[in-house]
Amino acid sequence: MSSLPNLLTLSRILAVPLLVLLMWGRSPWEWLAAFILYAVAGLTDYLDGYLARAQGTVSKLGQFLDPIADKIMVAAVIIMLIHSGTIHGLATIAALIILLREIIVSGLREFLASLRVSMPVSQLAKWKTAAQMLALGALVLDGATTRLWPALPALEIGLTCLWIAAALTLITGYDYLRTGLKHMDS
Repeated sequence: MSSLPNLLTLSRILAVPLLVLLMWGRSPWEWLAAFILYAVAGLTDYLDGYLARAQGTVSKLGQFLDPIADKIMVAAVIIMLIHSGTIHGLATIAALIILLREIIVSGLREFLASLRVSMPVSQLAKWKTAAQMLALGALVLDGATTRLWPALPALEIGLTCLWIAAALTLITGYDYLRTGLKHMDS
């Protein structure tokens, strides 16, 4: 538990309540702080895996916690963006697609793990994650920019990337489900 990669992963989980609290605020400065925290958490997501592989300290605990930390943060941010009204209307469908895929793929991975079948992350899924992280980051930043820097098109960038992430989510989710169904008995 005390390895640096595991501590970075744990820090992401522990940052979620603060992130939610900041996004609950109405001040653009709170939203700017939320964006900075979100960006730092995204950086730790990259660093924990990189360090674990580079140091040869990949652990079962880290493999277990990392996807959970990612899903907790993504779900919390989406919920708060919907709560704030930043994500609304049809964009809510894109957000729900992302949330539902995360739940389905998590269940599928758990099922396949019981069969000792691994489901590696595809390159397209990595692009999905990048689009999703960019979308959510831009939408969080919009909470600050609408009042501090209104010319910055954070909302437009965020919503565009959200729909791109949702489309990639459908494709990668289908690929994972198709792979998983091959291992299920009728």
